[in-house]
Amino acid sequence: MTLKAAFVFVAPDADPREHRAVVTTGAVELTVVGVKDYAEAESVARELVAGGIRAVELCGGFGHGGTARVAAAVEGKAAVGVVRFDSHPGLGGKSGDGIFG
Repeated sequence: MTLKAAFVFVAPDADPREHRAVVTTGAVELTVVGVKDYAEAESVARELVAGGIRAVELCGGFGHGGTARVAAAVEGKAAVGVVRFDSHPGLGGKSGDGIFG
């Protein structure tokens, strides 16, 4: 059985229609999507879950608040995990909560 999973990263100039890729192995089909902010992440997460995604991993740019927002958006229909940085090097040493939250 193949697990349908997603990795969502946040970058201020990301467009989820353009910044998207799928990597398929025998065990996992991983959809990678870039979003510009937390609101877009919520929308994309709902879309991914409607398409069969059952696990969503968020990049370290998501702070605690952003992670909670995505978890609420999927309404328990997918597991939500997060790579954790207290201060993300790609976001000027800040948490996404300070930028997008």
